[in-house]
Amino acid sequence: MTNTTASTAIAAADITGLVLAGGRASRMGGVDKGLQTHRGMPMALYTLLRLQRQVGAVMVNANRNLAAYEAMGVAVWPDALPDYPGPLAGMLAGLEHCETPWLLTVPCDTPDFPDDLAARLGQAVVGQGADIAMAATREDGVLRTQPVFCLMRSMLMEDLMACLQAGERKIDRWTARHRCVSVEFDDPAAFFNANTLDELRQLQQRPTAHG
Repeated sequence: MTNTTASTAIAAADITGLVLAGGRASRMGGVDKGLQTHRGMPMALYTLLRLQRQVGAVMVNANRNLAAYEAMGVAVWPDALPDYPGPLAGMLAGLEHCETPWLLTVPCDTPDFPDDLAARLGQAVVGQGADIAMAATREDGVLRTQPVFCLMRSMLMEDLMACLQAGERKIDRWTARHRCVSVEFDDPAAFFNANTLDELRQLQQRPTAHG
């Protein structure tokens, strides 16, 4: 795979990172997933610190326990729409408060994502003239996108708002409206996410990710 070079990369200062922690976590019994402990700290904080090394500014999307998230020292924004409509609403909340040309979203339940995520996605959108880049991994020979790991132009805010107001809730249907590129990452395990308490225990038993 091609390495990111200075001529094709987006500067970290031009990217705002957003940790998505606003879901119901229904498969985890309704607990606030981002506040579950992972390697000695809330999982959302672990994710936030990992993301912070790759971008300029960072913030969190959360709908519960806002004070606990604010204690992490960054701005916290609830969904732009009520009743937990899904990650697109969290992305819109991020775009509404994004002061950089690009927004990079990551979910709070996948804390070991690659440490070159922002650089690789940034290289792809610049190199291919795209508006959106999403991570992808190959499983059983099939390339599958990881749509919540998404780098998008902040100018897409109004279009996303219109889509949500029209009832759209699927990320891939919205991204298909724009110039979008998938970026394959070699290690599917880096995108292991904890949707259940059992998966959270599995995550905590995994070797510490480096980077």
